[in-house]
Amino acid sequence: MDFALSEEQSAIFDMAHAFGEEHIAPFARQWEKEESIPKDLWPRIAELGFGGLYVSEDGGGAGLTRLDATLVFEALSMACPSVAAFLSIHNMCAKMLDTFAEDDLKTRVMDDVLSMKTVLSYCLTEPGSGSDAAALKTRAVRTNEGYTLNGTKAFISGGGYSDAYVAMVRTSDDGAAGVSCVYVEDGTDGLSFGGLEDKMGWRSQPTAQVQFDDCKIPSGNLVGEEGKGFKYAMMGLDGGRLNIAACSLGAAQTALSATLDYMGERKAFGKPIDQFQGLQFRLADMEIELQAARVFLRQAAWKLDNGAPDATKFCAMAKKFVTETGSKVVDQCLQLHGGYGYLADYGIEKLVRDLRVHQILEGTNEIMRVIVARDMLKNR
Repeated sequence: MDFALSEEQSAIFDMAHAFGEEHIAPFARQWEKEESIPKDLWPRIAELGFGGLYVSEDGGGAGLTRLDATLVFEALSMACPSVAAFLSIHNMCAKMLDTFAEDDLKTRVMDDVLSMKTVLSYCLTEPGSGSDAAALKTRAVRTNEGYTLNGTKAFISGGGYSDAYVAMVRTSDDGAAGVSCVYVEDGTDGLSFGGLEDKMGWRSQPTAQVQFDDCKIPSGNLVGEEGKGFKYAMMGLDGGRLNIAACSLGAAQTALSATLDYMGERKAFGKPIDQFQGLQFRLADMEIELQAARVFLRQAAWKLDNGAPDATKFCAMAKKFVTETGSKVVDQCLQLHGGYGYLADYGIEKLVRDLRVHQILEGTNEIMRVIVARDMLKNR
């Protein structure tokens, strides 16, 4: 058992961290105010191979492991978890296309996906189906030319911003087996968007409803086979849960590092506040929790990479544990900053807001508990 990162993995982390510090961190607050991420950022990220992190090398991607990918997202989220999480969504869609799409569709779209000339959004959630994703109602009716889509997707990161949408739609009434996956390009007739959602965090990510009104797509835009979409969606979620946990981890590490610096400078009662034992205990607790979260996350990623039979359970456990730990740590960091932590200038309150949603998306943490409990009961 070796807990050390390889030389290549350390280089991947360092490259992502350096890019984030130079090209993301100085602008994160500005992008939050503008409620958008400049489109020209993505091709620069793609030059590092981050437009297809775990797309196969044969398919033109980086061919990284899921563990490697968590290092990228941990490093980038140290600069801004909102930007890092958006990149995770694009990569989940890219992997689905690489794994399941027919060669004709891949030939048509994947070069631009990998270069991030085409930025992807993922459309699963609907106004009436969140945790119960198989209850989705967006309908795709087969026509002579392809499919006609009708329905609405909710809480879509990149809605109205992205260049294409990987959407789960209903092609039959056969429950989860009636869900298929389709690729819808921006500008398609019948594709429209709701107004931007006014969110607590992740404010640099434009988020809106995606609406299909007699939206017609060619048959070649079906991803994989009819009736397999829900299976594709669920297969993507294990990795997505690791990524979002990594985003919590990186952001919390940034908050803790900033808090250490602040406590060495801030004085009260005649000495730096890092000299008070009670506050030292709180620092130690946060360090212990973050180190435990990091090891747990990497163990889950290792299991997913190696096809362990309990990989899904471990991804769920890691997602629950790491996202809750991250939120707890950034909240404590804000408290240790006192009133200054409540000010935008110090960057801590943004992290508190950004990380809160990580306990909701990619499957709520309540659903993570359901997954774990079901596995325990099945295997007792």
